[in-house]
Amino acid sequence: MDTIFAVSSGAPPAAIAVLRLSGPGAFDAAELLAGTLPEPRRAGLRALHDAAGELLDRALILTFPGPRSASGEDMVELHLHGGRAVVRAVEEALGAIAGLRSAEPGEFTRRALLNGRLDLSEAEGLGDLLMAETEAQRRMAVRAAEGGVRRAVEGWTQRLLQLAAQVEAQLDHGDEEDVTEGADTLAEVHAAARALASDIAHVTARPPVERLRDGLRVVLAGPPNAGKSTLLNAMAGREAAIVSAIAGTTRDRIEAPVVRDGIAWLLIDTAGLAEQTSDPIEAIGIDRARAALEEADVVLWLGDDAPPPHPTTLWLHARADLAGRAMSGRDLAVSAVTGIGLDRLWERLAALAAKLLPPPDQLALNRRQSDLAKRAAEALERAALQHDLLLLAEEIRSARRAFDAITGRADVEAMLDTLFARFCIGK
Repeated sequence: MDTIFAVSSGAPPAAIAVLRLSGPGAFDAAELLAGTLPEPRRAGLRALHDAAGELLDRALILTFPGPRSASGEDMVELHLHGGRAVVRAVEEALGAIAGLRSAEPGEFTRRALLNGRLDLSEAEGLGDLLMAETEAQRRMAVRAAEGGVRRAVEGWTQRLLQLAAQVEAQLDHGDEEDVTEGADTLAEVHAAARALASDIAHVTARPPVERLRDGLRVVLAGPPNAGKSTLLNAMAGREAAIVSAIAGTTRDRIEAPVVRDGIAWLLIDTAGLAEQTSDPIEAIGIDRARAALEEADVVLWLGDDAPPPHPTTLWLHARADLAGRAMSGRDLAVSAVTGIGLDRLWERLAALAAKLLPPPDQLALNRRQSDLAKRAAEALERAALQHDLLLLAEEIRSARRAFDAITGRADVEAMLDTLFARFCIGK
């Protein structure tokens, strides 16, 4: 396996640049630059020279022998002066050493996963932590990165193994005197399987982590020229959408990310939902608007007619500053021009967010993890109805495979490239 290197601190220039090496040749490469190395996990000041003997920098060096390192391999940290020229010179010197290459995005963490230093759920949490922009996102990501999901799955797995042991005992030794009566054991297994499925369903019923990470999707919808783009700009605090008195100005979805009071939102302006149109471009925009409504977490409806069905809708009395416009059953009056009702609108949205976002003090899963947990719960529900011990054992094995896929013990190679593409080079 190649030895990799990359700057794992912020991009130069900076006061200090931490350049990491990981792999079988990490110590040898560091010795070529620094001569002798300090004792493991003790910082030592060394002069770094290239192959021609030219001084590159004077740096602090730390060594971490594998497998007790962040990547599970031999690792070295070079704490350099953080100028661009210094970092570039050291990287060029390392790149000239046989067997060394620059790391790919997320490769340090990927090696940690493959070497058992963390599991897949912790790697996903670390990825979310790197992308976190709000305090709520940070807290949820830290919980996952520190093993919150892994511990929950390990607890479910332990209960599952106890069920499997009971079933296997009946299959192998059901006719022996020291084995519990079969009918009683089967009833216990059924009850325990249902209880475990219920506990898993309680967790998967919570909102997914993606809503916290990506922002709640708030779709502004209504007929043409209803004031959607004007309201979007007012809520976003910037000119995110073109505003015109001409109906049908907005032809496509316009997205404006907003963070307010620690909550991430994605405001989405849509084309007006006209009854009929002969314009093929406008028709495409209308189709995309309807698709946005289906994906919305919250719909802000600006039409005079009742809004289309959606579980979370606020019917707005838009352009409330204009004379002659009545509330007529709407939830809230707003004016993007005068600011009337905007603070109240954000208050209503914040109240909805409390129900739509994962609870801050409870375990939450991402969609991949939730889908697999649901698959395990479904297998357990089927096991609770199964009287054939062989088929019951197979359902238990199906649940176990789903648990293993959550933590990465099963084959998940197909999704690793996508996961680690979000990481910076030095992670």
